[in-house]
Parts: sequence; C-alpha cells; structure tokens
Amino acid sequence: MKPETMMDHTASDLPDTPSPNGGAPNGKAGDPTADPNAERRRAMRAMAMASRDMLETAWEALESPPAWTWLRKPECGLVMVRGRTGGDGSPFNLGEASVTRCAVTLDAGATGDGVAGGGVTGSGATGFAWIMGRDGEKARLAALFDALWQMPDRRDLVERTVIAPALAALAAADERLAEETTATKVDFFTLARGEDEEL
Repeated sequence: MKPETMMDHTASDLPDTPSPNGGAPNGKAGDPTADPNAERRRAMRAMAMASRDMLETAWEALESPPAWTWLRKPECGLVMVRGRTGGDGSPFNLGEASVTRCAVTLDAGATGDGVAGGGVTGSGATGFAWIMGRDGEKARLAALFDALWQMPDRRDLVERTVIAPALAALAAADERLAEETTATKVDFFTLARGEDEEL
C-alpha cells in the first residue's frame, strides 16, 4: 500500500452525524461555519489515542454488545509524518509511520458477540478507525466504538466509558511531559557589568 493512499478517507468524507438532541448535525443550527464533523473527529481521535486495554475493558463492560460485520478488515500501511520548524515554521517531512485502518458496520436489530467475517451487512451505523501502529484488534475496537457513538441511544455511554477517560489520560500524559520538560529546562542569562565607578 502506498503511503499517500493509506488515509484516503478524510474527515470531510464522513457523513453528517445527527445530533442526539436533534437539529443541525453536531453544529449550531443556522451557523454556516459550524463543522458538522468536529465532534466526530474529536471522538475518533480519542478512540485512536486510547489504549487497547481501555477499549477492551469498555467493550467487555457493554451489557448488550451489538452484532457487527467487517466492511474492511484491518490493513496496515505507511503515512508520511510532517512537522514544522519551531512549531509554526515551514513544514517538512519527518518520516514514515505505521498506521492501521479498518471499517465495520453494526446490525441495528441484533445483539451478541458479533459477526467477525463475511455475510450480509447490517443496517446499523458504520464505524471507521485509523490508528498509529499495527494493532488490528485495537483498530477493530476503535471502529466499533465509532459506530456506537453515532447511535443516539449509545452516544452518552461511549462518551462516559471511552471518550472522557481517553481524553483525561491524554491530558495527564501531556501534563507529565510538560513537567519533565520544565524540570530539565536550563535558563541562560547574560550578566552585564556595570560601569566602573570614577575614582
């Protein structure tokens, strides 16, 4: 798989996700500048950044896990990671990174352990996942939770058990990194000599 084709589904390709409270999808009613997929991107990012253990624990805790079918089994590929000099300078290619993607669809009318293979796809929501690394099982779980998040009666549950803990863990990791960086920071200063006193 070519690196430039690994991420051929962008956020702009995502279908509008209806708001659980009605009205405009994930945006303010009547606001032409509101991004209808902003909340979906936030949720997908949290799922992709969550640990596999967190996703497994949340899935096993579901009282009625839905049946599901593969749309695209996990595929591994490469993407080019880009950086910016100083954080806001000119972009440059940093290097390639492994990425895994997959897609699933839920059977809206069934519950159970899921259909891990072919067969007739269900009429429920479709979930996608793109994660760093080559963990196909983590990608599967992230895609399943993305599909569940799109269901109005399941969204709050996914927010509480997956999204909120994942974002909290990311914030804690960022805080630890900032503290470690601060602890090793060296401040350089120049000592200016005052004028010699006149005798």
